[in-house]
Amino acid sequence: MIDQATLFTYVAILFGFVLIPGPAVIFTLAQASRSGTKVGVSTGFGIAAGDLVHTAMAVLGLSAIIQTSALAFTIVKIAGATYLLYLGIKAIFAKVEAIELNGGKAVTARQAFRQGAIAEITNPKTAMFFLAFLPQFVKPENGSAALQLTTLGVLFVVIGMGSTLLVAFSAGAMSRFLQRNQFVMRWQGKVVGCIYWALGIRLAFQEK
Repeated sequence: MIDQATLFTYVAILFGFVLIPGPAVIFTLAQASRSGTKVGVSTGFGIAAGDLVHTAMAVLGLSAIIQTSALAFTIVKIAGATYLLYLGIKAIFAKVEAIELNGGKAVTARQAFRQGAIAEITNPKTAMFFLAFLPQFVKPENGSAALQLTTLGVLFVVIGMGSTLLVAFSAGAMSRFLQRNQFVMRWQGKVVGCIYWALGIRLAFQEK
């Protein structure tokens, strides 16, 4: 099983992610603002379903690498940390457009679920993120790597879904807040970037 210190760090980082208005939050917010709470909730479940697919693929792929070679897995972790550092640079210096939440046509709950799931499953950046993010918290001494990866992935999905459901139920107030306070979006990239960098630095010290 995952040790408490690693699990605490992982969960703390996840809460840092979900409290920042990222793409999943903005998509859910737009759907809920346009078509109502039920559609927002369905969107959140769709995104969670997509993340479960990415979790399964990451577990299968990374487990196969671990079984093949411990060195190969170390290389994957280092490559993943490098990718997170790259994402951090992009997030810190990215320009943010004003949020548009009122455009587009209304959709049904079923359509919203399908749209959320397909968008998440077919997003290569999400797949890369899972492959880069999850290995940073896997330790061979904690037992089955597959079980560790599954636990980490499921926690990611559950906490992320909790965030999108909260957004769906508070869409009206949140959309008004974000539209009046665009500085939140300008700063969220910098905060996310710092989180990515913290992960990369964490691995660097861990390897020492």
